[in-house]
Amino acid sequence: MRFSQLLLPTLKEDPAEAEVVSHKLLLRGGFIRKLTAGVYSYLPLGLAAVRKVEQIVREEMNRAGAQEVLLPMVQPADLWRESGRWDKYGPELLRFKDRNERESCLGPTHEEVITDLVRMNIHSYRGLPLNLYQIQTKFRDEIRPRFGLMRGREFIMKDGYSFDSDEAGADATYAKMYEAYQRIFTRCGLAFRAVEADTGTIGGSFSHEFMVLAATGEDVVVICQHCDYAANLEKATAQAEAAAAGDNPLPLNKVATPGQKTVSEVCEFLQIPAESLVKTMIYLADGQPVAVLLRGDHEVQPVKLQNLLGALEVVLAEDDSIGRLTGAPAGYLGPVGLEVPLVMDAAVAGMANFVTGANEADHHLVNVNPGRDFAPDHQGDIRMVNEDDLCPRCGGKLALTRGIEVGHIFKLGTSYSQALNATFLDQQGQSRPFVMGCYGIGVSRTVAAAIEQSHDRDGIIFPLPIAPFQVILLNLTPKDAEISAEAERLYRELRQQGIEVLLDDRDERPGSKFKDADLIGIPIRLMVGKRFKNEGLLEIRTRADGQTREATPAAALAVIREMVANALEPAAPA
Repeated sequence: MRFSQLLLPTLKEDPAEAEVVSHKLLLRGGFIRKLTAGVYSYLPLGLAAVRKVEQIVREEMNRAGAQEVLLPMVQPADLWRESGRWDKYGPELLRFKDRNERESCLGPTHEEVITDLVRMNIHSYRGLPLNLYQIQTKFRDEIRPRFGLMRGREFIMKDGYSFDSDEAGADATYAKMYEAYQRIFTRCGLAFRAVEADTGTIGGSFSHEFMVLAATGEDVVVICQHCDYAANLEKATAQAEAAAAGDNPLPLNKVATPGQKTVSEVCEFLQIPAESLVKTMIYLADGQPVAVLLRGDHEVQPVKLQNLLGALEVVLAEDDSIGRLTGAPAGYLGPVGLEVPLVMDAAVAGMANFVTGANEADHHLVNVNPGRDFAPDHQGDIRMVNEDDLCPRCGGKLALTRGIEVGHIFKLGTSYSQALNATFLDQQGQSRPFVMGCYGIGVSRTVAAAIEQSHDRDGIIFPLPIAPFQVILLNLTPKDAEISAEAERLYRELRQQGIEVLLDDRDERPGSKFKDADLIGIPIRLMVGKRFKNEGLLEIRTRADGQTREATPAAALAVIREMVANALEPAAPA
């Protein structure tokens, strides 16, 4: 492709609407253009990068034995009602009626559709295992679409679904997909971690997110610095602390704490550490109040709380409503005598003789003990992990970093097959539900995540495997016939050798060409200028490290071939 013929409307300044790096650079580099909120047109360079990711995904899914299909984007409401998600999914599901008043939605995901397809066509264990995937546009009506391709309403996604006859088969398929995802993101040239994750609205028993590590990531990832443990904050756990040993319950005592409401105020007043205090917070679980008991130096993880209670939504109650909900003043709440369901964090269970609010203004209780003084209605891990915690697997030091979710795999079990009555006959002729898995990759989001991870002040630094072009060839003196002839020869030679090359043949100053080359992030820059005319030398510059070397044309071509070959893993046969 020639730069002079390419639709590439670059911008000199960051667009006002763009907040994150990838959004700014994709707009400035002419990769995308906004149509409406959260919906973008892909221009040639943007589409080329997306297609690169798609191809890697397709090759690795085929290598793992999956088969590609293409499912309808418009889905009937009846299927979603069968699964129970028509109301549960919420306002992100774009619902509409056709001319016959039949309700449908634009597919944000395809569990219902794929399960319906399989239940109509696979009736025996002989058709299993089955693993199907598609690469398709999805639509989710985000309340605040932002960050360009990072969180849009319309996006390109790979979603896959597996069907097995039993749990052992489903576990084997899950492991196979886990390895396929490891290969996909490795081949894309990304630094990433697979982390344990919550299953969310998709459902299922367990899942992993694949996170591209980036300082600008919107998600916090907990990783062990000594083993391969990694999880997001919604799922992360810490090594359990030993229960208080030899602490016999002391007599319960009420003490005056005038004006002392916050954890820090009470701890300073009573001269105790925060880990010796249990705070009581009121949450609304699907509108009903619950009292959450947590160590003073810990914080609630709302998704963990929601999952423990089996609630659709949990929100922290407003201060001005706490008295009405509990009969006790805000700032002095405690579990003893509180007539609200109690939810106790697992860390509190190992504590003894701790301090809580007395449910009376300006007073706290000392020497509170679970079991003797109160009995929780629910108990479990509901707290946020922090950097002072130790790894639950090896006891090593945990670290909190940031990441961008680009892939998510779920072991669904039979939740969808049972809801949709999707069954097969096993070897004994018994009807059984399919055991399912679900595997997604945000294809367009992966392009944005790569930019968030790899960029500098001058622009994008694309990993070579997903760059729109592998080489940008700069004709630095287009009015010179000898230089232009050599640029054309190199352009033809590179293309004949299967190298993807963009020839900058514009009549522009070298400085402008350098700026545009850096902005769009092509990994290898080959320059033909006066050095070639005077000394027969070309310049090769790598975008990632900025290193420049000189070489004869033949040597330069050999260097480029080697660089491309080293960066690309050959596609395996399906």
